Amino acid sequence: MKRAHRLGLAAGITLAALLGGAWLAVHALLPNGDALARRIEAEAQTRLGVKVTVGAARWQVLPQPMIEVRDVRTQQAQPIEIGRASLHPRLWLLLTQRVFVAQRVEVERAVAGREAMAAFRGRAGPAQAPGADFTLGAVPLERFVFRDLTWISYSGVPVAYDGEIDFDPQWRPRRASLRRPGAQVPATLALVREGQADRWQAQVNVGGGTAYGQVMLAESAKGEFTLTGELAPQNIEVAAAMAAFNRRAPLSGRASGRTVLSARGDSVGELARSLRTESDLSVAQGVVLRLDLDKAIRTRGQERDGQTPLDSLTGHLQTQNTEHGTRFTYTHLKAKAGNYTAAGEAVIWQKQVDARGTLDIVDGLVGVPFTIQGPVQKPEVKVPPGFWAGAAIGTAVLPGVGTVIGARIGGAIGRIFGNDKKKD
Repeated sequence: MKRAHRLGLAAGITLAALLGGAWLAVHALLPNGDALARRIEAEAQTRLGVKVTVGAARWQVLPQPMIEVRDVRTQQAQPIEIGRASLHPRLWLLLTQRVFVAQRVEVERAVAGREAMAAFRGRAGPAQAPGADFTLGAVPLERFVFRDLTWISYSGVPVAYDGEIDFDPQWRPRRASLRRPGAQVPATLALVREGQADRWQAQVNVGGGTAYGQVMLAESAKGEFTLTGELAPQNIEVAAAMAAFNRRAPLSGRASGRTVLSARGDSVGELARSLRTESDLSVAQGVVLRLDLDKAIRTRGQERDGQTPLDSLTGHLQTQNTEHGTRFTYTHLKAKAGNYTAAGEAVIWQKQVDARGTLDIVDGLVGVPFTIQGPVQKPEVKVPPGFWAGAAIGTAVLPGVGTVIGARIGGAIGRIFGNDKKKD
């Protein structure tokens, strides 16, 4: 199989096995019903290496050729499930030229996850099925349509998608669209190829904002592919964008900036697994959700429920796909909220947050170090043990300004001796 032919969808491995097996069954003039379903199961298991069950299967020639399977399930800890899948071949080409081309493949109500797909790596299969007396066309699949296709991330969050892809030779998408059905604020992606170049115009609509740009694909002499691109996000509401993908945002506000992306591999699966992005962003009208910073400081951290409006927020975000989910790294974070300013960095990965920085109660005068660590949904916020004592001493000596000076002294003491303390 040529390397270019491996640039199909990750789920295409499963579909090719199931529907390719279905076509062989039809070609051998097997009957509809249970016999056809059992033949497809056997063919799929041979190609995928895992047991597959098919609830029902049928084929027809009129009014148009079609092979259909229903209630498909792989026998895995995290199974792949397909409610319905159908393949519509160009029968005339097959009968007259012995060339197989699928005019359209449709998938409905499918569920797949990272763990299940990992079992099929390296099992792309031959370009021509063993024993078949036909060859694949230059465009073996012309159009792929999916409805309610749910992807389960490493963290277990299910997200459903609808979409269509029209293919050119070597599995290059000519046009592609992706949508999040049911999202309160529309979330869509559109790709359009620039002629026959390996370059596509991209348009993203999410969170009430947009991100326009371009993505490019290059192939090395050794057959390795490199994906690069650049997008310009504008006016994207952070909380709405994350909610569209079933995520809970730590803040709201409208983000704008510049994002570059890159990936490398010899298949679309490897490209997806190696994808990384670099973004310089600024957030307008930002609000820190579920944290009232002023209340937290007044009550020495005992109370913090509420929100904190931000005057400004800027920073750099790096995302990196890994075998264990996406790693988010924030650097050069700077925020201003009323009389407070803060700077720091953070890593969010595997449902855990590890953040650290400094908080200025009076801009430029006090740098109180803090850490935020633990589960993303309920992290623990800490400041040096000496901070509160220093603040109290300063207040006793000289109210107002003394608090600031004392807090700074206390913070310094905490940095020196904080490692030996167990309490905030």
